[in-house]
Amino acid sequence: MTDDISRSTGSTDDVDRQRRERVNRLLLDVAKGDEQAFAALYRETSARVFGVIVRMISDRGEAEDILQDVYTSAWRRADAFDPARGSAITWLIALGRNRTIDRMRQHREEPLGEDEAPELADEAPTPAAAAELSEERRRLERCLERLEPQQKRAIREAFFTGASYAELAQRLAVPLGTMKSWIRRSLMLLKTCLEQ
Repeated sequence: MTDDISRSTGSTDDVDRQRRERVNRLLLDVAKGDEQAFAALYRETSARVFGVIVRMISDRGEAEDILQDVYTSAWRRADAFDPARGSAITWLIALGRNRTIDRMRQHREEPLGEDEAPELADEAPTPAAAAELSEERRRLERCLERLEPQQKRAIREAFFTGASYAELAQRLAVPLGTMKSWIRRSLMLLKTCLEQ
């Protein structure tokens, strides 16, 4: 199926780039108060943002509330989006992740571990969306493989559980300063790798 997409619309990279540009344009239009662009942005991105949130928090209802908060915030703060600093989907996922971490810290809930997270089907993903998700996931996994095992584990735990530096240092039995260095260096390496 991916081959069909590539043949009909260009390479997978072209499809990914076109989709990113389309979502970026939608968010830029949202910043101008365009309600139709907001509805299209929600349709295009909400399943993916919800997937990130629900992996971090065990309560599906709570995850839906957080998703609503994320898009309310996106509507109000869309003018803060800068496509030169990253894609719209990355911006939305960061909003979702931060909102979820805040909620988890408020409730002091035990987050799901990466292996315990429920499998969620994407709500009617298009072939292009599935190709983009698959390619982005492969790129991220390739970049993560370049990290040392402990650093890779720290990054995964920080992202999927929202653990603080102190919590990660305790879990991995390393000094706090070491954990901060690992995370900082690992994020710089991942950023460099993903930009290649």
